[in-house]
Amino acid sequence: MAQPERFPRHLPRAGTAAQPTALPVGRVRPLTAATLEQHGARLTVPTYDRAALIPSVVHLSVGGFSRAHQLIYFDEVAQQRISAEWGVVGVGLRARRLREALAPQDNLYTVVERSPDGERARVVGVLTDYLFAPDAPDAVLDRLSDPRTRVVTMTITGAGYLLDPTTGVFAPDDDVRHDLAHPGAPRTVFGFLVEALDRRRRAGTAPFTVVSCDNLHRNGDATRTAVTGFAALRDEVLARWITDRVAFPSSMVDRITPQTTPEEREALARRHGIDDRWPVVTEPFSQWVIEDSFCNGRPPLDAVGVRFVRDVTDHELMKTRLLNASHSALGYLGTLAGHERIDVLMGDPVFAAYAARLMDDEVTPLIPVPEGIDLDEYKATLLQRFANPAIADRLSRLCRRGSTKLPHHLLPSLRQALAEDRPHALLTLALAGWVRYLQQVDEHGRSLPIEDDRGPHLQALARAGGDDPRLLLTDEPVFGDLGSVPGFPDELADAVRRLRCDGVRETVAAATAASAR
Repeated sequence: MAQPERFPRHLPRAGTAAQPTALPVGRVRPLTAATLEQHGARLTVPTYDRAALIPSVVHLSVGGFSRAHQLIYFDEVAQQRISAEWGVVGVGLRARRLREALAPQDNLYTVVERSPDGERARVVGVLTDYLFAPDAPDAVLDRLSDPRTRVVTMTITGAGYLLDPTTGVFAPDDDVRHDLAHPGAPRTVFGFLVEALDRRRRAGTAPFTVVSCDNLHRNGDATRTAVTGFAALRDEVLARWITDRVAFPSSMVDRITPQTTPEEREALARRHGIDDRWPVVTEPFSQWVIEDSFCNGRPPLDAVGVRFVRDVTDHELMKTRLLNASHSALGYLGTLAGHERIDVLMGDPVFAAYAARLMDDEVTPLIPVPEGIDLDEYKATLLQRFANPAIADRLSRLCRRGSTKLPHHLLPSLRQALAEDRPHALLTLALAGWVRYLQQVDEHGRSLPIEDDRGPHLQALARAGGDDPRLLLTDEPVFGDLGSVPGFPDELADAVRRLRCDGVRETVAAATAASAR
């Protein structure tokens, strides 16, 4: 029998955790291929031949998370001399600024792992090129069509899949219609993927595997639905070829990566002597579980800590319903209470107890335990990760895109608990926190920013209803039929009212105490 996986874990070769000392200003040097040897005395740098890397992977929508997660694993494959066949080409969809940062640095960048014990820093060299799709659609299509491209990974957020929330069917928008009319100049991820796959089909080239790294239930199935749905609107023969030939493995990714601030760049220069235009700061913990289904060669990621499994569903449910749902719950409730950082929030025993009870009492009974995982240890590790002061993750980041996150992370547990007549008061309180957050004022009267594509519509519904969420619950893309569950609208209304009348901390404390009885 396999031994349970131990937590926390971090990737190898990141160097020894330390509290670095500040360097004189004159010792700070830019990050380029020419300066790597000079930086090697202060942090881990690539020691492999970057020019020998074969660009076999394309990552669509490069951001902070992909640079702190997927690219690190591929970098480790090269750094450990396991293979030079898995260099990565990054493609940006919106972030022109990232190209402007990476180009002068020869596509090098720094990742800083921070824990209460210190920090590790490494320069990542596996990114061989970075293309900004709106400026160079031909170059992106050429790269995707290149026979050397064997895997495409992507992080486009849940809303980017354009799946109808009720039917799950691909729902084209104006950009998709543009891509159907102009296949050689696409604007969307799926326009690029389908055009490239069509070119490969016509040339007799094997297709690439598409690996989603977004927090979606069965993200591989979601990707397949979107890609084949787009293709069917264009060419049924192409759609059938994709269905028969292309692999879309699901995957679960896990690493907390806050947004990089100018202060982080300054700290990197001060402590490590490196001037990086856009570094990434993250935690030591990292996990990647991938369904073992590839159509054009499988990268040897298992040699650097990735787990290949037959079915990723249990791992995905564990992560999204425990980590992501707790993030949302703490984000909204903590923000309403006036907090700004999750580590500070977790220093309050009321909110720390709430998070533990939410996971133990209401979510854990609803999810299967993945093979080889000690679930109690995983939850204990989550609480430690949330409380990591070296990361200081901002609650504002956790509150973004609630209309996309809650239907995938928190509401499935709430809906299941209601259906099975299980305890759900803490889940309900988390949703009540979002309802109050949408009203855009915390309990101290301060205005709250709403970063959500559907924010204005949902705000209007939440404000119109006040303490009564029934009007908001009519929004089917988010809530489905939750508003018609007998008794639930009244439970939610009571939780919303208590947050307003009794105060957030008091309401959280009372609900947690009641759950413990």
